[in-house]
Amino acid sequence: MAKTPSSHPATAGGAVPLATLRENEGARPKRTRVGRGHGSGLVKTGGEGGKGQTVRSGGGKGPAFEGGQTPWARRLPHRRGYSQKARDIGHFRTTFAVVNVAALAEWDPALEISPESLIAKKLVTKAPDGIKILGGNKAGKTVPAGLRFRDVVFSNSAREALRAAGADLGDAQEPEA
Repeated sequence: MAKTPSSHPATAGGAVPLATLRENEGARPKRTRVGRGHGSGLVKTGGEGGKGQTVRSGGGKGPAFEGGQTPWARRLPHRRGYSQKARDIGHFRTTFAVVNVAALAEWDPALEISPESLIAKKLVTKAPDGIKILGGNKAGKTVPAGLRFRDVVFSNSAREALRAAGADLGDAQEPEA
């Protein structure tokens, strides 16, 4: 039991001798003494169970063990190759940064529209697999004539709107299905 500082005779000015310090009750639990009588609950096998495989360190059976029956994972038919459905879509799908035609209403026709210029003007933050121009036009916003594009993909509606405005689409790729 720890003595309180006020009850100790050598306490002067709140100082406690180091020899009187003790840990709190239960701070260090008593260690388990294995095989020391029936009252301990750890007699004979000492908490290790029966004989053989279960006693050994690392012994026992894995989570897929089915009592000697062929495990479920081995009973399934073996399918060869990779399924794209099983992997995340980031490996197989192209991810475009998207710009609507309405965002190009303020664009200077003297400047060429490319992924680098769109990032510089902060219309997109990054272009993972390229830039795609969509035909989402707002009322009252018109596209200036004579816009020039490079390394950009278009949707069908954007392609029609830009051709009608007289834009040079450059060597644009065909739209995706």
